[in-house]
Amino acid sequence: MSEKEVITVLSATGTQGGGVARALLADGEFAVRAVTRDNASPKARRLAELGAEVVEASLTDVDSLRAAFKEAYGAFMVTPFWEHRSPARELVEVENLIQAAQPAGLRHVVWSTLEDTREAIPADDDRMPMLEDVYRVPHFDVKGGAADALFAKSGLPTTYLRMSFYWDNLITLMKPQRDPDGTLALHLPIGGTAVAGASSDDLGQAVLRVLRQPSETIGATLAVASEYLTGEQIAAALSTVIGEPVAYRPPSHDQFRSFGFPGAVELGNMFQYYTEFSEYYNGHRDLEASRALNPKWLSLTDFLAAHRDELMPDHTARELT
Repeated sequence: MSEKEVITVLSATGTQGGGVARALLADGEFAVRAVTRDNASPKARRLAELGAEVVEASLTDVDSLRAAFKEAYGAFMVTPFWEHRSPARELVEVENLIQAAQPAGLRHVVWSTLEDTREAIPADDDRMPMLEDVYRVPHFDVKGGAADALFAKSGLPTTYLRMSFYWDNLITLMKPQRDPDGTLALHLPIGGTAVAGASSDDLGQAVLRVLRQPSETIGATLAVASEYLTGEQIAAALSTVIGEPVAYRPPSHDQFRSFGFPGAVELGNMFQYYTEFSEYYNGHRDLEASRALNPKWLSLTDFLAAHRDELMPDHTARELT
């Protein structure tokens, strides 16, 4: 029996990389080389227990990345924008990934990306602020603008995989909160608009499918989306899983931008893009095509049910009050 092809998974202890690593390990067709900055962390040890080869590397250290890509068949690449929130640093990270990957002879790269929102939002539109005088939603615009172009120019055999709003956010920063009146409430600033979303588990299944179909997916831009849901529908799913009514109380985008936590302004812009440019956002995430890519997609209710303990009211996050 021949050895399995190795897939190097960047940020394997993060949300996206973790979803990909777990899906590949559970399936068993590919061997997983899980890249982390700390191979002694609990999440890294868990991946090792599941059968991954865990290695340390940093996006600022090209030599460590070269070692992580050595003799691998393919790689899942993602950048940790929210660790530093710097578009300039993200572009350096992308350049380092490409510089390390080119001599490795990778036969398939899956790049986690997003669209450039500036293609939809006119430069003179004053509904949301410009950031750094250049960007509307930097973590979208850098990827869909400069980063995608760098991969295209690199010659690497790349699949561009667009993610959607993470359902995973609903069990962390944006989970329901207990309001002063005692009501458990979802404060998600999407008004009455249905937005495309997906979980890290959905991403993992999509990457597995992409890797199995290189002739069809290399060079293509594909999307990961499981459902279009409104805030009311999301609150209903949360209510079902938690077992307590969850009200939907959306702040305005300006209110969200004023909350003051790191990244609040950018996230406020992102939610405004979701809602006021939904035709463009959802249009880049065709459900029929996404579900064909990921036949094992999870409904939001099923995803939340798998994380019910993290949703219980006494564990509610309060960052957005």
